[in-house]
Amino acid sequence: RTQGLTKRYGDLWAVDAVDLDVRTGDVYGFLGANGSGKTTTLRMLLGLVLPTAGEAEVLGMPMPAARQSVLPRVGSLVETPGAYPHLSGAANLAILDATGSDRSPRQVRRGRISTALEQVGLNAADRRPVRTYSQGMRQRLGLAAALMRRPPLLILDEPSNGLDPQGIQEIRRLLLELNYHGTTIFLSSHLLAEIEQM
Repeated sequence: RTQGLTKRYGDLWAVDAVDLDVRTGDVYGFLGANGSGKTTTLRMLLGLVLPTAGEAEVLGMPMPAARQSVLPRVGSLVETPGAYPHLSGAANLAILDATGSDRSPRQVRRGRISTALEQVGLNAADRRPVRTYSQGMRQRLGLAAALMRRPPLLILDEPSNGLDPQGIQEIRRLLLELNYHGTTIFLSSHLLAEIEQM
């Protein structure tokens, strides 16, 4: 939920008084042209950028003040996903998983990584370095990272970037299935058709 959320960079109003109300269990489409402030809004929701004015709550808690409690329960993909190019997708997810506070047994963590990769259509046994991945495969890896801890909320910025038509359909089906099982999805896009089909 946001109220009057605003971000200025000097004389540039990147986000101007945005009010949002996304309820638990929603699939919420955040539509706007390129450069309209969608990514900046998502960054403010995640506490990556501080607002100039207004308020934001994520999972019922104020952001960015409650980010330590909120962020472990949010899966996010904002802009281009980053990865170590010399490591495989699974190795990248293992490093990301090790940064969290979850101290599950190694076998449980490996299973979580394998499941996330399979969900997005990547082979968990693939040992190729990420530098050999296509743009679509990198996008899928970023989505796997967002899904890995089974968060109750997904915040996704243009999740179909770089995907071919079949990949777009696969990811759409995955997101709808996750929502059916209770995941709230906040999805930004500049494509009306992408929002309408969710």
